[in-house]
Amino acid sequence: MSTHSMTCADLLLHLLRDTYGVDSVFGIPGVHTVELYRGLTGSGLQHVTPRHEQGAGFMADGYARATGKPGVCLIITGPGMTNIATAMGQALADSIPMLVISSVNRRDTLGRGQGRLHELANQQQLMSGVSRFSHTLLDPSALPEVLARAFAVFHGERPGPVHLEIPIDLFAAPVATPVPSPPPRLFRASPDPEGVALAAEWLRQAERPLVLLGGGCADAPTSARRLIEHLDAPTVTTINAKGLLGRDHSLDLGANGALPAVRRLAAEADVILAVGTELGETDYDVVFDDGFTLNGKLIRIDIDAQQLVRNQSLALGLVGDAGRSLDCLLEHFPHPVLRGGAERTAEVLTELGLHRDPAFTPFVPLYRVLREALPEAILVGDSTAPVYAGNHLVAQPAPRRYFNASTGYGTLGYGLPAALGAQLGRPDLPVVALVGDGGIMFTLSELATAVEARLPVVILLWHNAGYEEIRRFMDAEGVERLGVDIQAPNFLTVAAGFGCLATHVKTPDDLAIALQQRPLDGPLLIEIDAHRWCAG
Repeated sequence: MSTHSMTCADLLLHLLRDTYGVDSVFGIPGVHTVELYRGLTGSGLQHVTPRHEQGAGFMADGYARATGKPGVCLIITGPGMTNIATAMGQALADSIPMLVISSVNRRDTLGRGQGRLHELANQQQLMSGVSRFSHTLLDPSALPEVLARAFAVFHGERPGPVHLEIPIDLFAAPVATPVPSPPPRLFRASPDPEGVALAAEWLRQAERPLVLLGGGCADAPTSARRLIEHLDAPTVTTINAKGLLGRDHSLDLGANGALPAVRRLAAEADVILAVGTELGETDYDVVFDDGFTLNGKLIRIDIDAQQLVRNQSLALGLVGDAGRSLDCLLEHFPHPVLRGGAERTAEVLTELGLHRDPAFTPFVPLYRVLREALPEAILVGDSTAPVYAGNHLVAQPAPRRYFNASTGYGTLGYGLPAALGAQLGRPDLPVVALVGDGGIMFTLSELATAVEARLPVVILLWHNAGYEEIRRFMDAEGVERLGVDIQAPNFLTVAAGFGCLATHVKTPDDLAIALQQRPLDGPLLIEIDAHRWCAG
């Protein structure tokens, strides 16, 4: 360390930008973070101002999913943290790297219950429940170490949100300027060679192998594709793994583990290889009947040892990075083992008949039009009917091009701000937000952010006049509908008030025309009349 000094706030921005390569931050300034904002101007960091801290968290989430890099938020004490907690819960459930940096009250007031502005009894304890870890900085000289820990979580183990809170009296505290140095090089764990050899032997001897690939494989598409082709095994790719094998691969069963034909295939498999997947219900049991059963030998690979023993009975577990593990297994299969995998996959897909299923047929033309008009688009969804169908119907050309909030935590309001974050992270690709008239009301204010930042996001708003999914559940359970037939605003008028171009469509042809005319310097809201659309 040199004898020169900078403030703790300056050091934080310096480390984010120069050591860890952060280029964008999401945050709403407050009286407790003014000193942190002093150095943001001219720092080289792009600051994006959402209209709610939950929006900031969802934007950081979408940015991280689209780019593979951590999303970073700057949040005020107290209400800012309780506002962002929902977004952190979604990111934690889906293992999304997010760094949430907040202020907290002065060190001499912590835990004293004096009724100070934004005071929480124990902010760090509250946020630890929605983060991989939460740390209170008490010594500014410890900041480099704490940030190194955060990025070690992002790059070296199962990622998720990390929370760092800094007392407001420390932002302006002097700290020695660090000698410029690159970030530490972290290499993820490789699986045990003996275990890999045993897994390879089981897979070689299998007559009816099955592979399950989750979002943990998102950065290893080439390795995943080569291994399943050498195993010649039908493969379930979960929602967060869409595009991993490319579009319409002959061994890809898609995210259809909850459908009967795939369940039978899974139950009959003699050896199952599951890589980077929780085996959780929102990927394999969206009908919520615990009907996804694995009777064969289950081999699991995960960066998190505890995850290996959750949800299904394990025969062999390997702790390691998904990409490294796939490569290690592939070394044992220099030549393909032909077992009719493509034929088995085709038989199951024919039996599924997704494009003929009445639950999905209204959405087949929607995704056809999107694929024709914007074949490279990132599709970002809320919890809404088109997304539930898209989880089964959509095929993408690459990973990190399809994600939504119907998995894991399952929050509403995710789609719009997450799409904005994705667009900021990938300005080279079109981004489409798939939202419903109920869910968009949670974060509708983020239209202002889209307009202000001139983000060319297409917002497809499926308007079915209420909470349709909950209506169906109430009807199925014999519960009288209450609170689900809600009043919606005139979305075209609201969009115009924000300065957002908007239009209304009733048919696939209308949608195709609207997409052809989309602006490239700002958002476009396309309201789809669900009842007219479904009526044909």
